[in-house]
This record gives sequence, structure tokens and C-alpha cells, in this order.
Amino acid sequence: MRVGLVLGAGGVTGHAFHAGVLAALEDATGWDARGAEVVAGTSAGSVVGALLRAGFRASDIAARATDTPMSAEGERLAALADPARLGPIPDRGQRARGMSAPGALLRAAWRPWRARPGALAAAMLPAGAVSTELVSSGLRSLFDSQWPERPFWVNACRLDDGARVTFGRDSTRVDVPTAVAASCAIPGFFEPVVVDGARYVDGGAYSLTNADVLASSELDLVVVSSPMSIAGTAMRLAPDQPMRRVARLALGREVARVRRRGAHVLVFQPTPAVAQAMGLNAMDPARRADVTRAAKASALRRFERDDVQHLLAALRE
Repeated sequence: MRVGLVLGAGGVTGHAFHAGVLAALEDATGWDARGAEVVAGTSAGSVVGALLRAGFRASDIAARATDTPMSAEGERLAALADPARLGPIPDRGQRARGMSAPGALLRAAWRPWRARPGALAAAMLPAGAVSTELVSSGLRSLFDSQWPERPFWVNACRLDDGARVTFGRDSTRVDVPTAVAASCAIPGFFEPVVVDGARYVDGGAYSLTNADVLASSELDLVVVSSPMSIAGTAMRLAPDQPMRRVARLALGREVARVRRRGAHVLVFQPTPAVAQAMGLNAMDPARRADVTRAAKASALRRFERDDVQHLLAALRE
């Protein structure tokens, strides 16, 4: 089985959601996410993907999120770096004023059918002032200048034209920590990351999942973890409901492209109960443990469905 893994954006609580889903897959099937044929990550998903490619097991990522004991190998890797915990945030001080990329708006006006709302919003915001070393410093001791042997694709949004660039696939002229920092550079908060003279911001500005980057890959199964969308069709009264519904629609279009190429797709999205556990502040570290446990329990319940069983059987092979 050639299995691809897509890990979407979602901040600290998204990281915890990924941890719960991947730990459930490991427990239920024995599948080791480190062995995925290709891992494609966006924002928080790029951090989790980097941890997998650095050697962390899914169970250890979940253990770290819930403050429970890790394996000996997990403890060894965590001693090198602990990117799951936020330290003091470096701030450059003076914040920029005005739009960070007015030229992107002109390009969008010229070709509106190609414009992405998130990329336009990023262009309209002032450039952030917080250093992305907050993201990359925890990974530098885990990676050298070479990319992992197994494909690892990191999605970022090029600020000046709103295009998606997938580091590790489109370009490897940057190291993994810098690519992950670019994928996590929240517009208006973090400084854009400059690579070869171009400025990059959070890949979630282009798409919260970017699942369609795997459409051209020859895969049997694609597992998608999407923290920012919502499972099911039942409506709930919550401020994040519209955003999650829009994200679900966008994910559906991306998944359809992957399926058209012949791959099966297994998608994990927060149920209303998990979304409630995640709350409205995606950067709240106090929710990590509860979200990880809720996401794992939700995924394990989903595995009981008949339409999921045959896909899980493939992972067990």
C-alpha cells in the first residue's frame, strides 16, 4: 500500500487534533505514520509532519500533547527539541503599517478567477513583527540541510502573488525548519519568511488543507486530517460554524481531485463535540490535552463504521 498523509492547518489545537487522529490510527491498525509514502503539511500540519519525518511516533506526539510518558526514543528526540511547547515570543518591536503586498491586489483584479480569499486577506494585512524563529528553532536540532529521504511537502503561500509553493516538491533550496516556518507564518502576526528574495506566509492562506497537492501522486490511499473543517451536516450555533463549513466545502473539492486519480481517501474532521473542545482560540495551549484525547476517541468511534473498515484493513496489511 502506498499511503499519503495530509495534515492541515489549525494552530496549537490543530496540532493536538492531528496527534489524536494519528495515535488512533496507530492503536487501531498498527500503521506507523512515519512510513507514509509522502507527508504533506500546512502550517500546524507542517510541524507535525516534520516531527514524523524526524522520527517521532504518532503515539509519542500524542503523549507529549497530553503530558504523559513517551517511549524511550520519543524522550531522546524530545531532549533535542521540544517544538510542541511555546516559549517567549520574539518580537521585533516596530510593527509595519499599511498592506503588506498591495501588488497582489492588483494581480487579483486583473485575474479575479485565480484569486484566493485567504491570500488576498494576507496581502491586505500589515506585515507581522514576530520572528518565526519561534517555529523553526525547535526543529533545527532535528534536521540538517538535507530533506528527509521520504518525501515531505510543506505548503506556503507566496505573499506577493498569492501562489502556493510546496517546499520539498517545488523547491528544496531551503532547509526544513525554514520551510516549516514559512508555512506557519500567520499573516499580520509573524514576519513573512524570505526565500530566494520572495516572501512567504502561512500556507493556510491558500488552503487550510492543500490536499490536492497529492492528486498527481500515485497513491493507493490518502489519509487527511483537517482540524479547521467540520464533520457531518448537522448545523451548530457557534461563531466558528461558517468558517468550518467553508473549509469543509473547499476540502471536498480537493479530495475529489485526489479521488479522480484513483486513490481512496480517508478524511478526519472534528465532530461538533471535538470542535467545542478546540474552542475559538486555535493558539490556546491549555486545550492541547483535551483536544488530543477527544480527537482520538472520535477517530476510534469512526473506525467502527462499515464504510471505514475496508480502508483500515488496507492499512493493516
